[in-house]
Amino acid sequence: MNVAVIIAGGVGSRMNQEIPKQFINVYDKPIIIYTLEAFQNHPQIDAIEVVCIEGWHDMLKAYAKQFDITKLDKVVSGGGSAQESIRNGVFALEGVCKEGDTVIIHDGIRPLVDDNVLSDVIRVCREKGNAVTSMPYNEQIFKISPDDENTTTEYIPRETLRRVSTPQAYEFGLLDQAYHEAFDKEIGIYGSSYTNTMMVELGHRLYFAAGSDKNIKLTTKDDLEMFKSYLKADKDKWLK
Repeated sequence: MNVAVIIAGGVGSRMNQEIPKQFINVYDKPIIIYTLEAFQNHPQIDAIEVVCIEGWHDMLKAYAKQFDITKLDKVVSGGGSAQESIRNGVFALEGVCKEGDTVIIHDGIRPLVDDNVLSDVIRVCREKGNAVTSMPYNEQIFKISPDDENTTTEYIPRETLRRVSTPQAYEFGLLDQAYHEAFDKEIGIYGSSYTNTMMVELGHRLYFAAGSDKNIKLTTKDDLEMFKSYLKADKDKWLK
């Protein structure tokens, strides 16, 4: 079984809107529904769980019914951080998922996830036990000098770097055990930590899967305008 866990537990303060950004309407459809449709329409996704901000569960369910998101199986409450929200979603699958089932974690505010990206993250996870969406890093990276932050004498070869995002996929048994260990030992659960960074801190090797430049995270108003542009674009002519 392949279960998608969509993380929509944040308030989106950087968007400076009166409602959580995942519920902002774009062309008469909430952002979270664009995200859910990608998983609803993918033939390998069997069920969807959404980790939702408190007070918005009923609204989410109403939208899901309106837009025919029939794979939505469970809505659970988010936590005080991204890691707490993901943990809540993973623990809610205990007794539902088997050890070898695939759990795909994805940000609710990344609505442009491609079918081929989802397919590849599932494929790699089945082969290796986990998979993280990744892309080459195309900019030059320099390290700040310790004696003067306005200078540098050292760079990191970009060929040695990969930028990663969601979707990420993990065998449920591995994922569930890792979150119990991480919160018991307080490893990889603070600050900007996410499932992938937590896994590395716990000593696991991660495997790269295909990514896409258009799989943007909607954090600011500028991101929202970019999302609108993608929706208006003629995909048949140039968008891959």
